[in-house]
Amino acid sequence: MTKNPGTGEPRNEPRYTQYVRKEARVRDDQAASLVVLRKKVAAQRTAKVEPITDNVLIRLAIDLLLAHSDRLRGDTEEELREALLRNRD
Repeated sequence: MTKNPGTGEPRNEPRYTQYVRKEARVRDDQAASLVVLRKKVAAQRTAKVEPITDNVLIRLAIDLLLAHSDRLRGDTEEELREALLRNRD
């Protein structure tokens, strides 16, 4: 059960219903690495308040991409990836 951000009162609907469904196709290596990362992050937690899912990690990756969108330069996926990952701070 999630809390209403405005009042702090409990909500009855599952958290995933708050999100817009967006489909993405990923490479096999990305899918496999995502599972490994999710399990690692979930195992390291001290407070298991909410589940850590692949979708949680994907939303975090989108947040990171958007935060660094000024770095995106290029005409192909490879060029965009290189520009995004170059000179990481």
